[in-house]
Amino acid sequence: MKYINNTLTFKIEEPTVITFGKFDGLHRGHELLMKTLFQKREVYGYQTVVFTFDIPPRNKVNEMEAKVLTTNAEKLHIFEREGIDYLLECPFTPEVMNMKPEEFLKWVVTSLNVKCIVAGEDFHFGSKRQGDHVLIRQMAEELEYEACIFPKVQENNRDISSTYVREEISKGNLEMANFLLGYEFLIKGEVIHGNALGRKMGMPTINLAIPKEKLLPPNGVYVSRVEIDGEFYRGISNVGRKPTIERKTPAEGEDPVLVETYIFDWDKDLYGQEVVVSLLHYVRSEQKFDGIEELSRQMKKDLQKAEEYYENITKMC
Repeated sequence: MKYINNTLTFKIEEPTVITFGKFDGLHRGHELLMKTLFQKREVYGYQTVVFTFDIPPRNKVNEMEAKVLTTNAEKLHIFEREGIDYLLECPFTPEVMNMKPEEFLKWVVTSLNVKCIVAGEDFHFGSKRQGDHVLIRQMAEELEYEACIFPKVQENNRDISSTYVREEISKGNLEMANFLLGYEFLIKGEVIHGNALGRKMGMPTINLAIPKEKLLPPNGVYVSRVEIDGEFYRGISNVGRKPTIERKTPAEGEDPVLVETYIFDWDKDLYGQEVVVSLLHYVRSEQKFDGIEELSRQMKKDLQKAEEYYENITKMC
């Protein structure tokens, strides 16, 4: 996959089929868009393009910081896994933010040699979000592209959206969130040094540095799956601040939220490497124990629950 970012002078010479969106979490509501991209590539040989922005537009429009389902690095991982040819992260500059819808369409279609636009009926673009699927259809003949517009996909009489997924993750309902996503909610990050307490207890763990903008489920313990160099391993993860282990004084502020993971059948050094941890099932809330021995006993119970979860999944398959 080719990754284009940090530029407004992008150019693709080959004919393309394109879809637009924030894509904060590629979810089941996007499945038909993705399927259509790949169908057009197969039939006409078009290059597939996903056009998004380097930050969620509402952050800058509303002057607010919003937590995201997928960071930009995670989007790159997901779209590369999907088989997209180009991921374009357009800088959301004042020039782009204030562009008239007609001007925006002409700019993108010309620069990217667009032969087909695939979009949902809820897609809006241009200054004050004035552009919509009606305008895409209206300008198709003039700009010589095919318009493929699709209605929203629903579940439980509700549109499948990033907001819906966020709500389920915020509740710790990973099964429902993963169903809406169509894949497991993932956290991509660099393995950093911790206090090596898990190793001392015979259960070595890895710690991921989490970007501040990343949405996480409630602090607690989760059955997880870990991807390392394209291979998958069973795991169990703690999302939180490790309250049993005192690390900072009150004057230094609150400890950062970390994702700490024990990987089954793994004992190699991963410091400094990028790994992906996917959360599958909520086990229990994070809690402070009276000491290391009590924590160690609970960790062994958590491991047993993770093993039971994976055994049940295997039986169902």
